[in-house]
Amino acid sequence: MAEESKRRFAWLTAARVLVLGLVGVILVLGLVLIIIAVGESDEAAEGPERVNALADSDNRCVVCHRRSTPGIVQQYGYSTMAAANVKCEDCHEVKADYPGAVEHEGTYVLRSPTTAMCETCHKQEVKEFYASRHSLPAYVAYNGTAGLSEDLLAQYQAIPEGSFAPDKSRNALHALEGEAITHFACETCHNIGKPAADGSVGQCQKCHLRHEFSLEQARKPETCNACHIGPDHPQWEIYQESPHGIAYMTMGHNWNWEAEPGTLSVEDFPAATCAICHMSGFGNTGTTHDVGERLTWYLFAPISERRPAWESNKVRMQAVCLECHNDNFVNDFYTAADAATEAVNAWVQESNEIIQPLKDNGLLTDAPFDEPIDFVYFELWHHWGRTAKFGVWMQGPDYTQWHGAYEVLADLAELREMVAEKLAQAGLSSEAPEPETTTDTGG
Repeated sequence: MAEESKRRFAWLTAARVLVLGLVGVILVLGLVLIIIAVGESDEAAEGPERVNALADSDNRCVVCHRRSTPGIVQQYGYSTMAAANVKCEDCHEVKADYPGAVEHEGTYVLRSPTTAMCETCHKQEVKEFYASRHSLPAYVAYNGTAGLSEDLLAQYQAIPEGSFAPDKSRNALHALEGEAITHFACETCHNIGKPAADGSVGQCQKCHLRHEFSLEQARKPETCNACHIGPDHPQWEIYQESPHGIAYMTMGHNWNWEAEPGTLSVEDFPAATCAICHMSGFGNTGTTHDVGERLTWYLFAPISERRPAWESNKVRMQAVCLECHNDNFVNDFYTAADAATEAVNAWVQESNEIIQPLKDNGLLTDAPFDEPIDFVYFELWHHWGRTAKFGVWMQGPDYTQWHGAYEVLADLAELREMVAEKLAQAGLSSEAPEPETTTDTGG
């Protein structure tokens, strides 16, 4: 019996060792499979391997700049333009007498190619850009029309914003702040429409960052965030709190950012971005570089008016909306947003009526921004009125309310008080209109 017990113990021990060995092999194989699957998943997430079209280039610009500016060469190598055999010389090299040309290594170049260079290949895009608020109207907003040639002035006046002649108050701020500040402030964004020495207009690189010229980069809202941010045009902040922005923040990493232009659908972009609404070809709506082509109002103005082609613009924008929403939703939204725009207009008109007695009695100086009332009067429409309207149309409730409507009402109250005080100091009775009363004081 003792021998039999030993044999049984030995057999059981061997069986346990075999089972443990098999379990170990299975665990190892499982771990290997998991590692392979994770690796494949990462590769899928990263997409196809990028190809550097300049990796073996012996182009003289590439060879030299690999040493002096290797980052730029690498960026351009990954671009679709490099893949299409567009050389550095095609964009930078010009004749010796070309406006803005500088001598460089036995030839002449433009340090920064102008829109005229881009137009060589992108004629339609440049034509659309020239008709947009991003072109001359952006530049005129801080510089005014002084210095524009007859041709450029005619080009400006042919643009909806140019014929509308928007308020020029920002010109005064530009002068007050001085070049040391404005070089890093207003001009950084508004030079997207600055004329170049060769007569072309604009800086394409404001949106299409050099030198990779990535579709993904140009399409992502962060690119628009570079300028459309802050108290007077907080589109970036509004977008973040909107349903569209929430979808982008939480799911945008899965969207098809490199899709071929003109082919975009809800399969590529399940929610709207700045580009989808204002520029991209989406569904049946064609691509455009005119950012005002789908807008119905001059929302940037103190008192907004309809754009000249607002009805056809509305059709184009609603065609984008209808890729995701139904007719009832879109029509109801437009009706409500139009009414809200008119409500803000009424508040700004009220501010004009409040301050009019000071103008009538010569109690305001001609100098801009030389006393506190100038700032309150300006901020009421330029900061809070515009923010409220942008918040409405982009579906940002906090910016419509607390950063918009509430601030307008607060400034109206302050304006009434300031006007009454000035009139009293001048020995005149207060002629400022009283606010409309309401029985609802809830928040």
